[in-house]
Amino acid sequence: MTVAHYLVEGSTALITMDDGKANALSAAMIAELADALARAEKEASAVVLAGRPDRFCAGFDLRVMMTSPEAARALLGSGADLLMRFYGSPVPIVAACTGHALAGGALVLLTADVRVGAAGAFRIGLNEVAIGMPVPVLAMELARGRLAPTELGRATLGAQIYDPEGAARVGFLDEVLASGDVLARAMEEAARLGALSRTAYHATKRRLRGKAIQHILSTLDQDMLSIAAGN
Repeated sequence: MTVAHYLVEGSTALITMDDGKANALSAAMIAELADALARAEKEASAVVLAGRPDRFCAGFDLRVMMTSPEAARALLGSGADLLMRFYGSPVPIVAACTGHALAGGALVLLTADVRVGAAGAFRIGLNEVAIGMPVPVLAMELARGRLAPTELGRATLGAQIYDPEGAARVGFLDEVLASGDVLARAMEEAARLGALSRTAYHATKRRLRGKAIQHILSTLDQDMLSIAAGN
């Protein structure tokens, strides 16, 4: 079953996550998103990443995470590679946040260049500490780079969960609209960004995020071992 659907509209690639459930970052979802991103970087000038109605992304698949430390590390490793590909992609990435985005789902938002969210009773944030897991270096560095400095402690140490308006206030989202307007607005913003010089956009993104990406990837293995050991 396809869980990441791909469509090109004009010069924008629309990638839609839909596993029929909560859009967890399963091995299948991660692989299909990676393939879709690679295709988009060849065929399109910008990407819109969307979820299904009321669900953007639930984060890493807990069924796999609870199977064994080895399974958890494998899933986190492939997921981290995908997140860094989104974060450093040469094409603009616009997230159409259609609903809940927790833990790894919130990280997907933090990797996007522009984030348009749906208004509603949705939960967005990094809940790792609340479920007994340290916030990984990957998540901490993405949060440090995208969230308001005054909110960083609450969002990570405090495992604060936000509604869409609060998420926009602290930096998980850039704007909040009625749910029916989110995708069209994301496509509009992707078209605007996609019209910019790709060379200049990518070079600027490397200057903005390159050091963080290098740090995250260089510490990933040790950090996952530390988390598996409960540290």
